[in-house]
Order: sequence, then structure tokens, then C-alpha cells
Amino acid sequence: MTTQQVLLLLLLWMWLPHPCHTEMLFRRTPDLRPKIFGGRASGNDGKAIHRQKRGWMWNQFFLLEEYTGSDYQYVGKLHSDQDKGDGSLKYILSGDGAGTLFIIDEKTGDIHATRRIDREEKAFYTLRAQAINRRTLRPVEPESEFVIKIHDINDNEPTFPEEIYTASVPEMSVVGTSVVQVTATDADDPSYGNSARIIYSILQGQPYFSVEPETGIIRTALPNMNRENREQYQVVIQAKDMGGQMGGLSGTTTVNITLTDVNDNPPRFPQSTIHLRIPESSPVGTAIGSVKATDADTGKNAEVEYRIIDGDGTDMFDIVTQKDTQEGIITVRKPLDYETRRLYTLKVEAENTHVDPRFYYLGPFKDTAIVKISVEDVDEPPVFSRSSYLFEVHEDIELGTIIGTVMARDPDSASSPIRFSLDRHTDLDRIFNIHSGNGSIYTSKPLDREISQWHNLSVIAAEINNPKDTTRVPVYVRILDVNDNAPQFAVFYDTFVCENARAGQLIQTISAVDKDDPLGGQKFFFSLAAVNPNFTVQDNEDNTARILTRRNGFSRHEISTYLLPVVISDNDYPIQSSTGTLTIRVCACDSRGNMQSCNAEALLLPAGLSTGALVAILLCIIILLVIVVLFAALKRQRKKEPLILSKEDIRDNIVSYNDEGGGEEDTQAFDIGTLRNPAAIEDKKLRRDIMPETLFVPRRTPSAPDNTDVRDFINQRLKEHDTDPSAPPYDSLATYAYEGNDSIAESLSSLESGTTEGDQNYDYLREWGPRFNKLAEMYGGGESDKDTS
Repeated sequence: MTTQQVLLLLLLWMWLPHPCHTEMLFRRTPDLRPKIFGGRASGNDGKAIHRQKRGWMWNQFFLLEEYTGSDYQYVGKLHSDQDKGDGSLKYILSGDGAGTLFIIDEKTGDIHATRRIDREEKAFYTLRAQAINRRTLRPVEPESEFVIKIHDINDNEPTFPEEIYTASVPEMSVVGTSVVQVTATDADDPSYGNSARIIYSILQGQPYFSVEPETGIIRTALPNMNRENREQYQVVIQAKDMGGQMGGLSGTTTVNITLTDVNDNPPRFPQSTIHLRIPESSPVGTAIGSVKATDADTGKNAEVEYRIIDGDGTDMFDIVTQKDTQEGIITVRKPLDYETRRLYTLKVEAENTHVDPRFYYLGPFKDTAIVKISVEDVDEPPVFSRSSYLFEVHEDIELGTIIGTVMARDPDSASSPIRFSLDRHTDLDRIFNIHSGNGSIYTSKPLDREISQWHNLSVIAAEINNPKDTTRVPVYVRILDVNDNAPQFAVFYDTFVCENARAGQLIQTISAVDKDDPLGGQKFFFSLAAVNPNFTVQDNEDNTARILTRRNGFSRHEISTYLLPVVISDNDYPIQSSTGTLTIRVCACDSRGNMQSCNAEALLLPAGLSTGALVAILLCIIILLVIVVLFAALKRQRKKEPLILSKEDIRDNIVSYNDEGGGEEDTQAFDIGTLRNPAAIEDKKLRRDIMPETLFVPRRTPSAPDNTDVRDFINQRLKEHDTDPSAPPYDSLATYAYEGNDSIAESLSSLESGTTEGDQNYDYLREWGPRFNKLAEMYGGGESDKDTS
């Protein structure tokens, strides 16, 4: 608080009547005392109760807030007319702040405030006072209530609820347009002086805005404020109490004001003439380029719609507005041709879609520009005379017949020759072919509508000078029907006639189908190939016919099946016919015509023997024959078994061992000594594995000398068998494996032990370890026995 404010408050306090300087004397003044119910009331005992009149009367006390003195602040004095000044009375204070904030001298009745009081915390205090006899503690006056009101001083400055406000106002607004209202509050008492009277003023933001002093409403102060020139403004508002007089307290706030956009600017093209280029081969819908008009406004006020309003290419091009970029995209509307036209001129207009009528005076909100489009020449592919071709041809045409011709040309000025070809993926069977020079399509295989009624071909046209530049066109070939198929039975008919059938009885209804499809529809005629004494056919003239009997009774014993040829013909040109044969079985039927049996063999069987019995007998005969054949075969096989005459007989066989060999003790196979001593073979000993029908005298061969290598012996025997003319063809193949040359460790085999047992020394086997102990005992022990004997 400034010094000037303190002095001003002190002067006001001195000139105003202050209640704290007067004694509140309460005397028994009948005129001033309130009358408290002068009537009587009955108590419980029935006696009348008289209420005493008050001996004092209370008024309000006033106390100035924010006392800064060092002593307790004096509030006032309570005094009763019963007080004789002898100290016999005692004053008691109760209520808000009694004993803490407010204290009373119990003898004199003086009331003091013990500390500074802020009116903004509490504006008044309600207390109760009573005077009692100090000796008897009985009240001499009834308790009464009084109020201490706090007088306000200007100790609070105005405050705004927000430090920074945000507001907006449309641009180009007229002077005095309301922007926003700011309101400040003052905690001081508005009913006491000017402490809470607030006046608003603008400290920053002139000359663009002003504020109303009493209301705080901010208004525009300049006309035609343009957002495009300046968009943001900062205004500082001051709120000052004491009616804005000098010495009043103040507070400020900041208001950020934004000018919002209005459509006050028309679109403008940056250039009056725009040049674009596009190849002539660009398909319809291709984007050529874009044009854009700028607009200083924003949002929907800057939205622009483009359109073509004039020019020589209005039917060749379109323009579409791109909403997100606000551009006009020019696209191709029709195919372009460099040879026909090379330059187009368009007049394009851009106009705002949201126009504010208030700003019509600023001029038309649209602009125009000239767009020149140049068509560039490219090497174009051939162009067919039609987008598709349809050819119709009868299925009976001869091979090589031309069914139609496709035509194409080079649209370029060079007019290159065209070569035609068929896409074989559309003609896998190669039924058609095309002349590469003139585009004539002809047949290369017979046509058949019943197999395929339509053929969808694709013809390719390419420039001879530029084969990669091709064009395709679909060619649809429709095959027209020719009556080249004869009608046939619609289904297979299983027809039977009862033995007890009567003449004229219906036994079957037949129908026919035809693969052809004549324009007038199918029409069939049925007849018999020849007159038949047993059956006849009756045409129903609805593409069906009935098969009827011509006599009474049929017999399975005589004929069990009849074959009836039926001729079916159509009515198209040329007439086609076919003969279908019905197989009619003769069957036994009941009285209602239901078939029971059609087997003629059942009638030939004996009366007491059924079919099942005959089958069983036949099976028994077959089983007996099989047993006899097996017995004979086993007996014959037993006669051909070989007889083993001697252990030393030569046998050609292969023995497979899956374990370690037993050496010389293994005598289960063949004796290898025989190979070493062929002289031991008997002169006339024959093969015993089979018994030949014709006996040949074996040719005697010289025996091999002792100590001849086994390999030489085997080769010698093989040569003898190859040159022996008497060797039978049933001789078996003998395979001998030769071990090879001796190893460094020498051989453990007993192959040579048959003739040279005494020359071998096996003592070294004991030095080879325990695994060869058995061999050492077998061969080494023999040597010792031989030496001892």
C-alpha cells in the first residue's frame, strides 16, 4: 500500500464518526426499551409467570479492518444500569471469536480486538453479552445479541479470472463490432465507498481496438482491418478501482485477438497463358497437366471451381477440380490424333464457390486464363476398321474357304504396311488361319457346330517396319447348323414282351434325339425297316412312337429274344435317318403283366435239380481234377531228385558263409582237395544234380599235376567245357573267385594242405596272440606229433 493511500485512509477515518470512541451506555429509559411481550403465561403449577423488562439495549459496533497499531484495537463498551461501580457485576462475552479474537473486560465491559481483521475473510461477527452478579452468579440482565461489522478499506486490487484471453473477430468488420468482454472482480466491499468500483481502460492495442470503461467490452476501432495484411493483435486491458481515480488499485490482462477470414479476395491466375503438351497416344482419361489460381483467403473462402468456358477443344478435354490442392486437372476426353489436329486452345475460368454478398463491390470473384495444348506425334500402332468383328459360316464349308476379312491401317503419316496374324492361344486346334497381307481369315480344318458353336479369335495387326507396335481385335465366328446328323434313340431301351401278350398291346414307347438344331425345331418320323409279323411301330407325331404286338402269345421255348429294326428320320434338308434296333425279350409275366422271369435256360433243367446243386457238383469235379494233377506232378518231381553217391563227387555250387570259416575241419560244402587232385575223379562218374535223358560219355581230361595253381586249373577246366561238344545245354555256370597273389603275412588258408602238409610250419601262430591259439594247437600240435613218431 502506498503512502498516499495510507494518508487518504487516515483522513477519512478522522472525519467520519467512529463508534469505537463512544461508550455504549444503556440506561433504563422506558421510552427506549423494547416492549417484550406484556402478557402472561401459565406455568405447570398454574401460577402466572411475569417476564422482566430488559435493563439494557444493544446497537451495532463498527470496526475498521487491517488495524496496524501495536495495542489491541478498541471496539466499544458495554454498561448496564445495574452497575453501581462497586465491581459487583461481571460482564461475559460469547459468540463468534469471543475469548480469542474479541475479549471483554469483565469489570468495565470494554471490548477489544486482539489482532488484525480482514473483511474479505469475514464481514461481520455475531456475539452475545450478559451481565451477572459476581457473588451469586445470577444474571442481572437477560442475555442479548449484538453484531460487530467490519468496515472495508481499499486493500484489494481488481483481478481478472484469466491471465490471457483469446478472441476473434471477422476481418473487414465495421467500427464498434464487439470482440469480447472481460470482467474483473474486486474483493473489497462494493457497498462501502468506491473501493470496488472498477473502470476499464486499454493500455495496448490502440488504435485498432477500444474498451468500454464500465462494461469491459472490447470493440473494433478501425474500419476494414484486413487479415491478409495483419492477422494477430495483442491488447492489454487495465481494470482500476476507486472509480479509476488516482490512488486506486489496478490489475491487467492480455487479450490475443485474431482476425478471421472472409471471402474478400477473388482468385487470380499467376499467368494469363499456360502451355501444355501431350502425346497423341495418350488414352482417354489421361491427365495432361494442372492449372491453379491463387486466392489470398483461407479455408472455404479460398475454394475454387474450374471449368472450360470457351475454345476449340471443349469437346476434346475436361477439367476436374482437385479439392485438396485446389488445382484444375485437365484430362483427355476423346482420343487425340496428331495427323488430324496438332494444337488446341482452351479458355479456363476459376471462380470462388462461396461468395459473400457483402463484398460484391470488391469485383467479380473469378478469373480466366488461356491454355494451349500441343499434341505430340508418336509412332502409333495399327488401327482396325472396327472394334470387333462377327462372322457367320455354315459348318459344311470346304477347307480353305474365306469366312471374313479384317482391315487395319497405320494412322501415322508414313502409312507403314500391316501384317496380320492369329493369336494361337485363342485357336489351339488351329482350325482357322489368316492371310498375313490382306487379313482374310479362312478355315484350315473342318468345322463342326455340334462340337463348338462359337470360336473367339484374336487377330494381331503389326507394322512391318515396327513389329513391336501391335494392336489386337476380337473376332467372333459363329458356326451355323447344317443337317448332318441323323436322329438316334434317346436312351437305351430294355424292352420285354409277356408270353401271354395279346395283339395290339403296347410294350414300349420310344423317342429320339438329334445333335442338329434346325430353325423350325426337331421333327422325327418312326417306321420299321421291314414288315414284321410280330411287332409294329406307331408314330405319335410328337417325336415319340409306340411299339405294339401284332399277334397273341409268345413262347420262350421257341424264341427268347426278338430284334426289331426301327428307322428314325428327321424333316430337315437333307433328310437324315438312322436305324436303331430294339432288343425285345420274351418273359413270363403274371396276370397283371408284371415280369417274373426272362431266362429260357431255367425251363431246360431237370425238375428235381436246381441251379445251385449243379454248381456244387461242378465245383467238386474241378477240385478232384486239381488234386490228381498235383499228385502226378509231385511224383514226377521225386523221380528227378539227384542221388549223392560219394562225398568226393564234384558239385558246382555257391556256398555263402556269414561267419568265420572252420578251416580244414569244415567238410559241409565241397572238398577243395578234389580241385587240387582231379585225378581222384572216377572215370565214369556223371552229374547227379539232375538226371539227363540221354547219356553222353564224358571226355576224359588229363589231370593237373601236383602243386598247380588253382587259377590255372580253373582256366583249364573252363576251356575244356567250352570246347566239349558233348557238354549238355543244362550244364550250370560255375563261378570261382581267385584270391590273388600271396600277401606279406602269408595265407592262413588250408587250400594247399591236401598235398603239402609235411612242408608247412605253423609255429609262428603262437606269436600272434591269444586269438590264434586255437589254430596254433591244431596245426602246431600236428607237427609235434609227427616229429615224435
